[in-house]
Amino acid sequence: MIAKELLKKKVYFALLFLALLVIAGCGPATAVPEGSAGSNPTLITVEELNTMLENKDFILINVHIPYQGEIPGTDMHIPYNEIEKYTDQLPQDKDAKIVLYCRSGPMSAAASKTLVEMGYTNVIDVQGGMNAWKAAGYELLGHPE
Repeated sequence: MIAKELLKKKVYFALLFLALLVIAGCGPATAVPEGSAGSNPTLITVEELNTMLENKDFILINVHIPYQGEIPGTDMHIPYNEIEKYTDQLPQDKDAKIVLYCRSGPMSAAASKTLVEMGYTNVIDVQGGMNAWKAAGYELLGHPE
């Protein structure tokens, strides 16, 4: 009799614990506002970049190597794998908004991660890079056909 009640209590507490875990897991996710990615760059689409370019308040950097063209409004070209060597050309303000792109995405993702590791807090990576930009019907400058 005592063993049966003890088993009931164990099952009850196990179910209660599982219910609490489910409830806690269903809480709202914490959203990361644009530009406050902290330990991760913010990802944007080419459409979002196009809208941002209308009221440009950021530095736009092409990190693709070798050079294969650029999005209009690009401020500079820095090789993705050497971005830490260009601190003299990067904003001194670690909170400055920096938008990076490459041809298809991996190089800008690597450069974005490096900038975050260097302490930049407002790093934005354009998903799909120049390929997505061109596919969306936007103009590329200096693009070899």
